[in-house]
Amino acid sequence: MLLLNPNNYHREHADAQSRQLVEKTIAFFENKGLRRIKEDDQSMVWYEDFLQFIKEEGVFADLLTPAAYGEGRPGRRWDMWRISEFNEILAFYGLCYWYAWQVTILGLGPIWMGDNEEAKRRTARLLANGGVFAFGLSERAHGADLYSTEMTLTAAGDGSWLANGSKYYIGNGNCAALVSTFGRIAGTGEYVFFVVDPQEPQYECVKKIDTSGVRQAYVAEYALHDYPVSETDILSRGELAWNSSLNTINVGKFELGCASIGICTHALYEALNHAAGRNLYGRAVTDFPHVRRLFAEAYARLTAMKLFAMRAADYMRAAGDDDRRYLLFNPVVKMKVTGQGEKVVALLHEVIAARGFEQDTYFEMALRDIGMLPKLEGTEHVNMALIIKFVKNYFFDPQDYPSVPRRAEAGDDGYLFRQKTGGLAQVRFPDYRLAYDGIESPNIAVFREQVELFRRLLLKAPPSPEQAGNIDYMLAAGQLFTLVVYAQLILENARIHRLDVDLREQIFAFLISDFSTFALQMILNHENTAEQEAIYSSMMKKPAMNTAVTARVWADQVYVLRDCYTMQD
Repeated sequence: MLLLNPNNYHREHADAQSRQLVEKTIAFFENKGLRRIKEDDQSMVWYEDFLQFIKEEGVFADLLTPAAYGEGRPGRRWDMWRISEFNEILAFYGLCYWYAWQVTILGLGPIWMGDNEEAKRRTARLLANGGVFAFGLSERAHGADLYSTEMTLTAAGDGSWLANGSKYYIGNGNCAALVSTFGRIAGTGEYVFFVVDPQEPQYECVKKIDTSGVRQAYVAEYALHDYPVSETDILSRGELAWNSSLNTINVGKFELGCASIGICTHALYEALNHAAGRNLYGRAVTDFPHVRRLFAEAYARLTAMKLFAMRAADYMRAAGDDDRRYLLFNPVVKMKVTGQGEKVVALLHEVIAARGFEQDTYFEMALRDIGMLPKLEGTEHVNMALIIKFVKNYFFDPQDYPSVPRRAEAGDDGYLFRQKTGGLAQVRFPDYRLAYDGIESPNIAVFREQVELFRRLLLKAPPSPEQAGNIDYMLAAGQLFTLVVYAQLILENARIHRLDVDLREQIFAFLISDFSTFALQMILNHENTAEQEAIYSSMMKKPAMNTAVTARVWADQVYVLRDCYTMQD
């Protein structure tokens, strides 16, 4: 079983300390109980108890300190295998807890990527003391448009600077030990990253920004008023500062997909328990065929989310200047996995219905929070615009690579702090068809036909200059490409984890349906040539219908989860 179950926690860990951190975190939330979590959420109570827990147990210090700054503590390392799971666990219990972690990761990015060793050692000490961090990038007037930043450092004449400007929508902006802040040097326009301390009088926490989600979090607007910045506060300048902003997002956007998986997993347990225990018209709700179908599809989509995200983490850990495939897989995690999370919760809501709105359920939070994740760290459109840059090399210029195994071993993923930037046109991929070698099944065969038709479209009837210049057209076509990439990594990880054949068939049933839907949208919503329209029409295919497969997935893999997890009050 791939899904997290706190009552039967079984994930493989490279060392005992890593497992203990997870088990202590699970125990913290289980002892707190769902009723307290919901009461705190509805009352917007600041999560001081959680911050105290991570301080006492050294959770963030162990998980987010690179080994080079761990002061000899063997458990301290930046290990994406551990980090990916911890995202899932925090979101499983509440997105506000995950949010404190997520913005800490973002705030740490420019520090670990910078060239200021004193700032790194200072940060390690603050983490060891329980500190959380913040990422001061976006501004109210122009969001994350780095070109338009108005935060400035002005030379003070003694080798130091004075910082002036404001940042908006900054998590942990009220309590961070340090806030990594992006700006420019006045006069030269040179980009710069520097750290500020919210406790200093020149730092003004202007207000808390009220949002409909993560109610307990403090999302701040802050302003700097002649804030003194010394050389010891400068993290990076020029190209390194610019690259640090982009590369931090490369790391941070991955976390959102893992959070979606955590939310969906908890929602699945709650919906199943409710439906199985509810009787309508003399029958259990789970006896209705349409309910079983909804659960089977939700379970298949959720399993696919996890398979893809875990496999993408393998590629992050294997990355180097000569293998940057993660630059495609990461935005797919951000865009596709979070979007699939919305679909999973929607399917489950069809079953749980009005119960999902009730204030004492986890589901009520899931409904509210799941839609936030596709909107953070770049919208779907921003990430799709990045994804489609890889289409040509992915399909038409394969390169051999050594196979990437599951990367569950203990290790410090230091390359993420010295990522090579630019040159996306040089990022290469092995032949995507290798993932299908030796795998035969009805739905995989249908999906492969769809993929090859898309490849044929690119060869025989590619977008015209006018279509290529139409961002709406290219983003819509990019949905088809994204599904090809999604299926590849799902298949790779299905092989690694020896996924049940029925479940794999169920996953490819929805992939075929989604591919057909996107092909239809290309016809309905866009102008195409006759040849393009004919190929799009041929892409619309029906999954191989096998009611016995769906019945087995329901009975053997979904219904058996009934009552295996219920969070205590």
